[in-house]
Amino acid sequence: MAVRKILVIGGSGFIGTRLVQLLGSGTAYRVVVPTRRYERAKHLLVSPVVSVVQADIGDDAVLDQLVAEADVVVNLVGILHSRAARGGQPYGPDFERQHVLLPRRIVAACLRNGRPRYLHMSALGADERGPSMYQRSKAAGEREALASPDLEVAVFRPSVVFGEGDNFLNLFAGLHRSFPFIPLGSADARFQPIYVGDVAQAFERAMSLPHIGGNVYELGGPKQYTLRELVHLAGWYSGRARPVMVLPPALSMLQARMLEHLPGKLMSRDNVASMQVDNVMAAPVASELGLTLTALEEVAPSYLSPRNPQRQFDIFRSNARR
Repeated sequence: MAVRKILVIGGSGFIGTRLVQLLGSGTAYRVVVPTRRYERAKHLLVSPVVSVVQADIGDDAVLDQLVAEADVVVNLVGILHSRAARGGQPYGPDFERQHVLLPRRIVAACLRNGRPRYLHMSALGADERGPSMYQRSKAAGEREALASPDLEVAVFRPSVVFGEGDNFLNLFAGLHRSFPFIPLGSADARFQPIYVGDVAQAFERAMSLPHIGGNVYELGGPKQYTLRELVHLAGWYSGRARPVMVLPPALSMLQARMLEHLPGKLMSRDNVASMQVDNVMAAPVASELGLTLTALEEVAPSYLSPRNPQRQFDIFRSNARR
């Protein structure tokens, strides 16, 4: 299949930025990234083949127009938190709108406009009976994405994603910098972190596969870690390692309840519920994606280091309360 024009919904985010940079590094693709706020996506305009358009994808007419001009539609939209703090059945309105209704609307737009190939971002651990709203909504979104036999659809389920600018290891590094010790719940929860560049490559390579119909790709890195190990590594690489104090389940949930009300919402009770299930792959990454997986130890030390220019700038902004 000759791919020409790619619509990347959610392209201004962490993973989207890396994917758009990859697609824009050559001349094989034309990439369109819709955004509500143009300023948030200006950083993508470093390649002549990338276009950023101010558009409200919540409007079906606008979504139709964007989809009609694309050969492949990519949906990277996802949120980690919801206004329904815990126990929304099955997942509350925020997760429903972003994880369930949006893919339903994208699939409908693809069918109306004869666009046969759709790549959908889900998450490792997606399960309609999972303990968290996040997991249940991601599973429902997969169901919507795969609902039509007339579309070529691939679903991607990454574990936590790391890389420069992430909100995962950088968060832990910031906690090490700010506190004398780190109180940590769900310390034994297991993850299989995957490098953002590898996730971007998985999407890019799936675009040119002859058939992807119904494939669900689990994505994880070459090694598994407990949350405690990841927090320790983040402190070590940032040069400010602090002791980790493991919290029992009850205190872990109390901590999350308190953090829900702070600016930035660092943690929620729904996040804690998600960590009841290990976030690791059941099998190796599919060989047809041709990925050479990047170890966390290869890249995390460089971007978490206090000598990293971006890290120094972030610390300056934090100290200046900006």
